[in-house]
Amino acid sequence: MILRKLQAGTRRAWLSRAPPKQEQCSFSSVPPQPVPPLAQTLQGYLRALEPLLPPEELNHTRRMVQEFGRPGGLGAQLQEGLERRARHTKNWISDWWVQWAYLESRQPLPVHSNPAISLPRRDYNDWRSQLVFASKLIAAVLDFKAKIKNGQLPVEYMRGKPLCMELYPLLFSSCRIPGPKHDYIAHYGRSRRSPTHITVVRNYQFFQLEVYNSDGSRMTESQIHSQLLRIRSQSWKTDKEPMGILTSEHRHTWGEAYNRLLRDKLNKESVRLIETGLFSLCLDSPVMRISDEKYASRKAAQVLHGGGTYSNSGNRWFDKTLQFVVGEDGSWGLLYEPATTEGPPIAMLLDHVLQYCENPDPKRAPLIPLPMPKKLYFHIDREIKRDIEQAKQNLDILINDLDVNVFNFKKFGKELPKKHNLSPNSFIQVALQLAYYRVHNEVVPACDIASQRMFRSGRTEYIRSPTNQTLQFILGFGDPSVSREAKVQLFREAVDAYAELTTQTLNGHGIDSHLLGLKLQAIEEGRSIPKIFMDTAYGLATHWKLRTGQVPANTDSVMCFGPLVPDGYAVCYNPQADHVHFSITAFNCCEETNAEKLAQTLKDTLSRLQELLQPTV
Repeated sequence: MILRKLQAGTRRAWLSRAPPKQEQCSFSSVPPQPVPPLAQTLQGYLRALEPLLPPEELNHTRRMVQEFGRPGGLGAQLQEGLERRARHTKNWISDWWVQWAYLESRQPLPVHSNPAISLPRRDYNDWRSQLVFASKLIAAVLDFKAKIKNGQLPVEYMRGKPLCMELYPLLFSSCRIPGPKHDYIAHYGRSRRSPTHITVVRNYQFFQLEVYNSDGSRMTESQIHSQLLRIRSQSWKTDKEPMGILTSEHRHTWGEAYNRLLRDKLNKESVRLIETGLFSLCLDSPVMRISDEKYASRKAAQVLHGGGTYSNSGNRWFDKTLQFVVGEDGSWGLLYEPATTEGPPIAMLLDHVLQYCENPDPKRAPLIPLPMPKKLYFHIDREIKRDIEQAKQNLDILINDLDVNVFNFKKFGKELPKKHNLSPNSFIQVALQLAYYRVHNEVVPACDIASQRMFRSGRTEYIRSPTNQTLQFILGFGDPSVSREAKVQLFREAVDAYAELTTQTLNGHGIDSHLLGLKLQAIEEGRSIPKIFMDTAYGLATHWKLRTGQVPANTDSVMCFGPLVPDGYAVCYNPQADHVHFSITAFNCCEETNAEKLAQTLKDTLSRLQELLQPTV
């Protein structure tokens, strides 16, 4: 199924901040997203199939595509409908995209949907320092929120063009709400009296913490700290029912449990306070240490899903747009729900948090008594107890099935490709295809994520690989009869072809959103789904065995998310000047995939590509 879910979030290396004088983003400065020409998309689709299909299957699909795209045919009629839609909406694809990629997906949010970002461990290992850092973090996020509200957030630029900034105000007081057939997003920050509290959760217990004083001023770090101490003193018992686990369920199951839960007035009030809060803060117990080598993987997994029902998974409310995780052992990170936001705004927020923590606001706390943080209570009857037990079992099965491998490749970073006039992202993408081929002896459909925020209300799009040039390079790389010079040339052609695809996609001419739009336009018009989407080639080309995302940040952070398909991998990477952080995930239930084996092969592949470009005499 096309674009079943999209991992939202790539912050490209060319992303930069605007000059100070251009502080405010006016939406008129960002053009509308174009509907690509039909012939161009269909040609791009066939080109993407060439490395993946045998000739006879390709010919069958080519005939089908030609029939669909003929002048005056079905494709042309649907194209007209899309162009009409583009004239009458802010963005012709974004609403459909969010609905199709996220809100209609019924899979659990942890692992399958919500991305996690794990940041470098803080230098502490006790609960006192945990609360000091958590206070700083809350103050930093509130400062970021104030910058958005006051229009002080610099406009982001990509390749010299301004980006749409409208996702930023939606970060706070928003939450995904489960529904029977599809979910929806509630944005509570838009109301006249927008919420002034956050939710803090510790030992599976939720608290409403007001973070503004009665005069509307933000609480200082020391005020927040004293409140966190109070919360700690009220949350000793660990025998509480982990209500948050319910949000980890299959969406239909959680939707039914949600309706049962809200029948009770006390439960409804507690759930609403979690949903309306600005964001959530999860105060976690330490990550279990095995070895230094595996700690990075364990830490990323901890942010992603909480480590299981005997660990910190009960400290999550997976529907919440923003959840900051702060561990007692110095581990920390952020988990986000991607129907509302994407990687670049999250990366900018985390940059701000880190800068703020280096130079915190020295304001002294006013001498006013603070109200006690409100503990949120739940009435748990037999049905809800059963729902929780079922959710615990299912989440532990999912967590045990996920293999997470995080590592830091230290031999080189993005400076090496740049030195050879190669795009660092395209370099890594070709390396990933080669590493996959060396493990599995095949090339497979892969999707990398590109931002569409150069356009009004733009979200994300896939860049497809492999290309024909990548396939030629992979076959040439393992052939001893091909000279080193020829291999270098083939590699350059593969990297350049991918860079060209990237440029095309960033300019609004990717193929997947357009294909999705044509399919949904047919449904909108009450037509049957066009044959090209029922073709086996289409199913194969959208079975993404490699789901990838580049998330460059100013820190040594790493993003982590699960594969899109049971027999696939998810690979996320953050290229720094002289090293690259990687996370690779795969499901243990699939005998063919192995995250550790792909990680080892990728390290070796990158080293071999370095030798290819810089041979040692």
